[in-house]
Amino acid sequence: MVSAVEQSVLFQYWQIFLPLFLLFAAFLYLKDKKEIEAFTNASKKVREHNKLDGADLVAVTEEDIDQEDEFSPSLETKDHVPFSGASVTLPGGAKEFYKMANDRRSVRKYSTKPVPIEVIEDCVRSAGTGPSGAHTEPWTFCVISSAEIKQEIRDIIEQEELLNYTQRMHKQWTTDLSPLKTNHVKEYLTDAPYLILIFKQTYGLREDRKRKQHYYNEISTSIATGILLSAIQSAGLSSLITTPLNCGPALRSLLNRPANEKLLVLLPVGYPSDDCKVPDLSRKDLSEIMVKY
Repeated sequence: MVSAVEQSVLFQYWQIFLPLFLLFAAFLYLKDKKEIEAFTNASKKVREHNKLDGADLVAVTEEDIDQEDEFSPSLETKDHVPFSGASVTLPGGAKEFYKMANDRRSVRKYSTKPVPIEVIEDCVRSAGTGPSGAHTEPWTFCVISSAEIKQEIRDIIEQEELLNYTQRMHKQWTTDLSPLKTNHVKEYLTDAPYLILIFKQTYGLREDRKRKQHYYNEISTSIATGILLSAIQSAGLSSLITTPLNCGPALRSLLNRPANEKLLVLLPVGYPSDDCKVPDLSRKDLSEIMVKY
């Protein structure tokens, strides 16, 4: 006797029904997957819409903030004071400033001629006038004149730079640097009378030792560095912006700087040597860098 199972249509035509069933199951899976992806993308768009543009530059995350804190401004709340505009100006105005700025060159060969520390202090004091996010002033300027410490800094940097030039840096990078005739040897680190290591403070500490947010700390410190370059030039001195790759932690440790400070740039500062030469470079014309509306 033929069983009921054997008589069923499904059993008799399973070779037809099985592929149809698998296709239907695959359809349901893909449909659900698309719906999940659509929901995920919609949720992501909502999050992006609610996200503060440039939050990565502000350097604030939910983890940085104690939600149980009673929020209060870091600055003292005071009445604003009247301001009538700039009262100290440069004779010749912006044209004269341009002449001074355009005369600046990056110098890699320095004289050992001494520079009064008071001049360097005035330059750093000028840098400290820079604007900063919520007036947090997130910078530290380490001024090095000690020959011993300068040699230690040079040893650290040259060791890393040798690896950078021979192993880490892309061939295109070293090729682009070749007209500037740079290499891993950094004589200026010990020849220049001063080194200024500029650290950005990623956060500060309140009196209760809780973290104080430093908004736009890298942008703020970079602006201050620009002011420092102008002050150095106005004092008749030369400098060089350097960004020692892979050296930040070692230099921070050498100078015993706290964990919230990260090295941004290093500047040798002094007078150029008698045999100093610089690359024959030209700067972009105003029409190439400014757009009028």
